[in-house]
Amino acid sequence: MNKTRIILFSLFVFCFSLIGVFAQQTSNVVKTDLGQSEIDRIVKQFSENEFNFRQALGDYAFNRDVKVESIGLGGQTTGIFIRNSFMTFSENGTRFERILFAPISTLKGIQVSPEDIENLGGVNPFAIEPKYVSNYNFTFVGKEKIDELDLYVFDVAPKTLPNSRKSNEKFFSGRIWVDDRDLMIVKSKGKALPEGKDMNGIEQRFPVVETWRDSIDGKYWFPVLSTSDDELVFSSGQVVKIRFRVKYKNYRVGRTDVKILDDEQEVKEEPKPTPTPTPKKP
Repeated sequence: MNKTRIILFSLFVFCFSLIGVFAQQTSNVVKTDLGQSEIDRIVKQFSENEFNFRQALGDYAFNRDVKVESIGLGGQTTGIFIRNSFMTFSENGTRFERILFAPISTLKGIQVSPEDIENLGGVNPFAIEPKYVSNYNFTFVGKEKIDELDLYVFDVAPKTLPNSRKSNEKFFSGRIWVDDRDLMIVKSKGKALPEGKDMNGIEQRFPVVETWRDSIDGKYWFPVLSTSDDELVFSSGQVVKIRFRVKYKNYRVGRTDVKILDDEQEVKEEPKPTPTPTPKKP
C-alpha cells in the first residue's frame, strides 16, 4: 500500500475532531443545565469508575469475535478478515489470547497488523482514567434517554496532540454517554488522534468507532459491541472504505496460567469459569 497502513483502533482513546458531525446525529439530546461543580463531580466519578472497571476486567475471561470487511464500489464486500479468540489475563495482568478461528484474510486494500488486532481486542483501548483526565476538555452537551437508561452526554477532546512523527501516543476524540445512576460510561463514539505519518513514516488514518457496553454481574459496564463503517482518505488521494464489527461475549470470572515453551508456542490452561448471564445485544 506504498507506506500506507490503516490502524483500525488504537487503545481506548476518546478524541472528538468530528464533534460537529456527531452533534447532527444526536437530535435526541435534551439540553440540561448543570453547574460546573456538578460537571466536575460527574467527570471525577466516571473516570474513577473507568479505573475500577479496568482493574476488574483482569479477573474476567471472555470471547472476542472480530470481523473486518473491505468495501468496494457500490458498497459490496470485496474481502473479509475474521479472528475469533478466547481472551484472559494472568495474575500479573498480562492479557493472553487463544485463537479459535482465523481463516486466511481476503481483504482488499487493507493491511491488518498484529498491533491493530491487539488494539482492537484490548477492550476499549483509550482510557479516561483519573491520571488522563487533565489531558482532555469535557463539554457537557445534555441528557439523552436510550432504552431504559438516562444518560449524561459529553463531548471530549484532547487539549493538545503530540507530533505523530515523534510519539506513538494516541488520544480519543468524540462523544461519551454516562449512566446518570452508576456514573459509568455505557457508550462511546469517536476516533483516535493524531493522524498523519507515524514514527516510521507510515501514514495512519483511523475510523470513527462506536462502542456499546452492558452491565455484567450487576457491577461493571463491559464492552459488548464495537462497530465502524467509515471511509478513510489518505494524502495520496487513496480512499479506503472499511466496515468492522467486534463482539465481546461470555464474560466470566477466571484467569489462566500460561507456560511459555518457545518464542512461537504457548500452552494455556483455561480457567474454570463462574457462569454469568450472556450480555444483551445493544
